[in-house]
Amino acid sequence: MRPDYALTLMTELFWTGLLICLPVLCLTMLVGLLVSIFQVVTQIQEMSLTFVPKLLAAMAVIVFAGPWMLRTLTQFAIKLWTNIPQMM
Repeated sequence: MRPDYALTLMTELFWTGLLICLPVLCLTMLVGLLVSIFQVVTQIQEMSLTFVPKLLAAMAVIVFAGPWMLRTLTQFAIKLWTNIPQMM
């Protein structure tokens, strides 16, 4: 395998991983920020108040964006398998 091809492959791997994780990470970060603002305003310092909404938001994103995430990951895996002969 050529070094430039390996570097390109690793770049695609990291971008695909980031693209797949981005919806879950962004929404849980937004929910966490909103819950933190709510806690500061109301002075409620309950630990489950921060955990449960983020968990529910992550589950909702996985339910709604899951097919797209799986399709993207499957396309990347198929591309890897079809390029195996070119790697040698």
